[in-house]
Amino acid sequence: MNILVTGGAGFIGSNFVYHMLKTYPEYRIVCIDALTYAGNLSTLEGALSKKNFRFVKGDITDQKLVDALFAEEKFDIVVNFAAESHVDRSIENPDVFLKTNILGTQVLMDASRKYQVQRFHQVSTDEVYGDLPLDQPELFFTEETPIHTSSPYSASKASADLLVLAYHRTFKLPVTISRCSNNYGPYHFPEKLIPLIISRALRDEKLPVYGTGENVRDWLYVEDHCIAIDRIIHDGRIGEVYNVGGHNERTNLEVVKTILRELGKPESLITFVTDRAGHDMRYAIDPTKINEELGWLPTTTFDEGIKRTIAWYLDNKEWWENILSGDYQHYYDKMYTNR
Repeated sequence: MNILVTGGAGFIGSNFVYHMLKTYPEYRIVCIDALTYAGNLSTLEGALSKKNFRFVKGDITDQKLVDALFAEEKFDIVVNFAAESHVDRSIENPDVFLKTNILGTQVLMDASRKYQVQRFHQVSTDEVYGDLPLDQPELFFTEETPIHTSSPYSASKASADLLVLAYHRTFKLPVTISRCSNNYGPYHFPEKLIPLIISRALRDEKLPVYGTGENVRDWLYVEDHCIAIDRIIHDGRIGEVYNVGGHNERTNLEVVKTILRELGKPESLITFVTDRAGHDMRYAIDPTKINEELGWLPTTTFDEGIKRTIAWYLDNKEWWENILSGDYQHYYDKMYTNR
């Protein structure tokens, strides 16, 4: 198998690259990433030396580059992680989200059609469903839940999902879609909640929490997510959407307090800040479909996963300190310039 992983220098994409290299050493894995602010080539340092791995710096909206790459590699499977994904940034600057998340997906699918890939998999998010009320804990997102977006980010992902399904219906492109809950684990970019709290708590800095911290998220350890995508691209039914959830609901405030306990830091570091516009209250996924069809359920509890995540950040301070300093942006030049 020759597999293209887009956005593979990002958080979930890089974890997926490592999962596939470990699980299928006979596969060839090609990664394309534009290395924008959240793309960090040093994250893939452990893969770059492997003979069955190739990295390409490029933008998925660049039709000529994408077409040439598909012509050269003749991919069997495409897994599209490439996306701008930070809600706050989408509120400040929506246009880059629309370009990458929608038009980039279209460019990839056109190439997939032209070169007859066996599977195009779109990695999406539970945020396309909007949110659930806090006072009805029995409600969960299913694959039949109507799309009801709240931010430019989630609207761009929902648009891409609809485009993927349209390409399947109109052009018979063999597609699958997964919609996941909030991921956490190694290589998570430090502006996101869990790594932000870890990195700031370690330096005894104030910990910003939106509103009253009562917003609920369903936390999914990234390794469990990678296993789910692996099963979908190999055995999932073409044309189907699969929800991938962690069954680990926590309020944002509970998450922050858990991290502080693990690090032995005081709750006095918590500071509540003005809530962001359109902030969804609760996400919760029902993974029954993927469980019944593909036998997948998450195996990592939040308590176990957060301990593993904190341990990783403690053991890899140089990785996230380089991001906070901005030095990570020079890694590509260090690795490839004049070589």
